[in-house]
Amino acid sequence: MFTNIALRTVLKSSVGVLRESGALSYARSLKPWTCSSASLAGPTVSCVAGSFAVPPPMRHYAGAAKKRRTAFESQLSDLPPTLLKMDYAVVPLAQTTDDVVKRLLSLELASHSEKLQLKKEQLVAKVQRDENDRSSVEVRVALLTARIRNYQEHLQKHHKDKANKRRMLMAIDRRKKLLKNLRLVNYDSFEKVCEQLGITYTFPPEYYRRATRRWLAKKALCIKVFKEVQKQKAEERLQKKQSLASTGTEAAKMTDSQT
Repeated sequence: MFTNIALRTVLKSSVGVLRESGALSYARSLKPWTCSSASLAGPTVSCVAGSFAVPPPMRHYAGAAKKRRTAFESQLSDLPPTLLKMDYAVVPLAQTTDDVVKRLLSLELASHSEKLQLKKEQLVAKVQRDENDRSSVEVRVALLTARIRNYQEHLQKHHKDKANKRRMLMAIDRRKKLLKNLRLVNYDSFEKVCEQLGITYTFPPEYYRRATRRWLAKKALCIKVFKEVQKQKAEERLQKKQSLASTGTEAAKMTDSQT
């Protein structure tokens, strides 16, 4: 009988220990939600059975201030909204129509491509040689200038557009080549184009290469080979002149003998 009572007390004590250990492990798993006033940065919160404590407030530190982008002035800003589109500017009936129709035909409700086309025509009119000039170097420079400025405005808003950035750089290189050739051929028209279109021409940087021993030796060898080739060509020319002179004297002797 005493043995049964002893076994029962041992079992009850072991069950109590297991319950306490399970409660402790569960409380550790809910550590962020404990109801201790020390973990709270604010005022103390009263603990109520079966309720969770308020989580501690997080500190949001101020981040770095973002740089404001400078406003980029569009090349289409000088176009008045009351101006008619390019297709309807020549039509005389469009000038005498109703105000509503004029508004529909004006640049106020026009698309970006229509405005850009009108801007291209304005730039071409500044530099073209005559009214029918559409293929000269000056006209091509004006068209490329309008296209480059349009790409620049687009990249100010969408700076991650790599495809249009590549097209812009290709157009800039093409315009540089045209301006370089125009400067060599006709300097007066080159100055006029740069002044009318607002282009600042910058000279390309001088070629620079680091002078290493290998490069110096290779350059000296190339110069030596070039001089040897020039000597051989000079000797060949001298031999040709001597042969021509000898044939000329022989022909003269033959004519003298025949006479």
